[in-house]
Amino acid sequence: MTCARNIPLVLLITAVVVAGPVHACTPPERPFLPASREDMRTYADLIRGDFEAYIADVQEYFRCLDEERARAFIEAREVSEEYGRFLDAVE
Repeated sequence: MTCARNIPLVLLITAVVVAGPVHACTPPERPFLPASREDMRTYADLIRGDFEAYIADVQEYFRCLDEERARAFIEAREVSEEYGRFLDAVE
């Protein structure tokens, strides 16, 4: 019976990994880099700011994904345990 109870956890973990996060982890928009070196020099301050903002935002995005992943694993474990209690009750 233990094996059957682990199947829901495996399915939940697979669903979480395949589906991705359902919460508000929004990836940052990739910064634009002009093709021309002349444009890069002309807009250097703006471009630098966009890249620095992207780096800060992508770090926050990674933290959000890590938090969501941890939350989802806890939830999946809890749901698996609940399902085990359900199976025990109906068998």
